[in-house]
Amino acid sequence: MGLNSSQSSENTNFTNNDLKTSNIIPDDFGVLLISHGSSLPYAEETFKEIANKFVIKTGYNTEVGYMKVAEPSISKAIDILVSKNENLKKIIAMPVFLAPGIHTNIDIPIILGLEPKETDPRCPDGNYSDDHYLNKTEPVNFTGEIDLIDCIGPDPVIIDIINKKVELAIKKSNKDINSEKTGVLLVSHGSRLNYNREFITDIYNQYKNQTKFHVGQGFMELCEPTISQAIDEMINKADFERLVVVPVFLAPGVHTTRDIPTILGILEENESNSHNHSHGHSHNHNHDHVHVHGDNVDFDGEILYTEPLGDEDLIIDIIKNRIESKIIE
Repeated sequence: MGLNSSQSSENTNFTNNDLKTSNIIPDDFGVLLISHGSSLPYAEETFKEIANKFVIKTGYNTEVGYMKVAEPSISKAIDILVSKNENLKKIIAMPVFLAPGIHTNIDIPIILGLEPKETDPRCPDGNYSDDHYLNKTEPVNFTGEIDLIDCIGPDPVIIDIINKKVELAIKKSNKDINSEKTGVLLVSHGSRLNYNREFITDIYNQYKNQTKFHVGQGFMELCEPTISQAIDEMINKADFERLVVVPVFLAPGVHTTRDIPTILGILEENESNSHNHSHGHSHNHNHDHVHVHGDNVDFDGEILYTEPLGDEDLIIDIIKNRIESKIIE
């Protein structure tokens, strides 16, 4: 495993130049950045940009591999890494996920040909049905070492990104509402495992301790409080006129562009081509083909909906520091 998820990217005391000008970095390793994959193009664009920025910063042999839906698959990404360096002996694989969960602890290790980190609650005996996607992935064709490290986790740097997203959303609003009348809701996916709750609770506590806004947290699915429950809870504690909703996701996808906007009642406006939105909420919409967890939101004030965290340079720095901490071990 790599750095503990609670460790900050600030805890490294070396620089990329130190590594490049020393004999520490071997020429027989590659980096595999692993993403979930999405049917929408925005997510793939985000991860391509993350990989491009990472390569510009480091110069390392790097590929993005997707668990499902998008291409290249994890197996094909490894083939590409090998094709670019026939002397490849080690791959450092990092799930570019914000929080651990079933995908990072079970699915990705299995796809890589490694032992899962824990028992799968979906299939405790490990005998997946023939039509399960884990039985449809291509086997990894690599005989060297694969070092699967931790995902991003609740790094304090994420708070800086959230602050930036909130400030930008408020700046774009044409309403004069002060901070005492503003609430910020951090929305996470939710998971059958407890890791996602631990992640967003850690982020929530960090953010709450340094902001002037009223703060809440809610889950899109699988966990409580739901988004609507979290907003009701916030309204019961404070009287506010504006709600800034931050999807604490890495990249845009179906959840951030359809599911969460549906719950918030802003889907129709959110389907525009622009990805910067300020919404005055006064209506609800019901749409098919979306995951709606809990009741729709009942809030009469202004709702500002931000972009996910995205390919911010601070995210690239976290990934770079995690990878380089493994290189020098």
